[in-house]
Amino acid sequence: MSESKTDIVVTGLGVTSSIGQGKAEFTSALFSAAANFRVMQRPGRQFPSTDDALKTQFIGAEIDKLTLSDRIPAGLVRTASFSGQAALACLDEAWDDANLLDVDPTRIGLVVGGSNFQQRELVQIHDSYREKLAFLRPTYGLSFMDSDVCGMCTDVFGIRGVAYTIGGASASGQVAVLKAIQAVESGQVDVCIAIGALMDLSYWECQGFRALGAMGSERYASTPELACRPFDKARDGFIYGENCAAIVVEKATSANRPNISAYARVAGWSMRMDANRNPDPSFDGEVAVIQEALKKACISPSEVDYINPHGTGSGLGDETELKAITHCGLKKAYINSTKSIIGHGLTAAGAVEIAATLIQMRENKLHICRNLDDPMDTSFNWVRQEPLHTELNTALKMSMGFGGTNSALCLQAI
Repeated sequence: MSESKTDIVVTGLGVTSSIGQGKAEFTSALFSAAANFRVMQRPGRQFPSTDDALKTQFIGAEIDKLTLSDRIPAGLVRTASFSGQAALACLDEAWDDANLLDVDPTRIGLVVGGSNFQQRELVQIHDSYREKLAFLRPTYGLSFMDSDVCGMCTDVFGIRGVAYTIGGASASGQVAVLKAIQAVESGQVDVCIAIGALMDLSYWECQGFRALGAMGSERYASTPELACRPFDKARDGFIYGENCAAIVVEKATSANRPNISAYARVAGWSMRMDANRNPDPSFDGEVAVIQEALKKACISPSEVDYINPHGTGSGLGDETELKAITHCGLKKAYINSTKSIIGHGLTAAGAVEIAATLIQMRENKLHICRNLDDPMDTSFNWVRQEPLHTELNTALKMSMGFGGTNSALCLQAI
């Protein structure tokens, strides 16, 4: 497919997850469905009680090792939160992938998707200094704000265009990409990087999500590898996963630097609210964003080859999403769930799953949907047992969030 001068394209990405850091590791693990689910072990993830009756067993997928390049100053790393370090690692990879070194820094923007995403780090600090408040490190005065991640990223990479954080609950990563697209489209900057920030949950948020009925129970505590099962009849709520991604967007006319190759054209997108504070999904809202994104892309439902859904594994969420896809005439498209392999990254999910979609489009290959043993509806074109080689020209990415947030993004091969 040829590009026009007004086309917006994706020219770089960086990704970090429990199945691997960087595109190469992530891609390999994605297609082998090498998941890493277990009862979480990172300090601050389980309620610290000596009473067995109060102990928790929250299941999730955690990053075993995070490596930062020499470009990131060691002094900054010592004061950076885990979310901040993951953002720097992803931005570092995306920066090189899009070859941004010689781009005017005043024409580069940054949008960090997510709000309140450093919660475990804050709980750890509060517990450590509860009895010695006077010794609280001064950097806490700036690091407790999510905007600190913006500051670190712009500092290390010299970004001098617009930069801010934006919250959209579990749609934050995709909403950040939509805002980056708009920043480029409007001429505010020439290149904009969207980061889906790593949501660092503490046991407080895990308990809150479980109390809401959104997070999976302890039903699979002895078999955590089976817990994350979007669209399966035995699904038990979402399973958390540590992940983060950076996506670089710009106009096709500026994407002519050496050693870059655009991943896809951004064909259409949409974001709508449901006028609803609560966590329940909305059929009308999801239908509206799908139809608006396809209309903007001038694409008919029959032309969509692949859907990367929100697909969390929640009871009502998965059911509502399949109804919306059916209503929009998209049942012909292949469908899987990246969350089935890496877990739900919440604020990061939309950006990481856009990265997964772009990788699959480039490879013309779809990963499986893990643990989809008994699909809710067998009439969909699920990718289940083996990865599927198929030509992928058009893909649709869905992302929704608590508080009535719906979003859709349509990508086309170049």
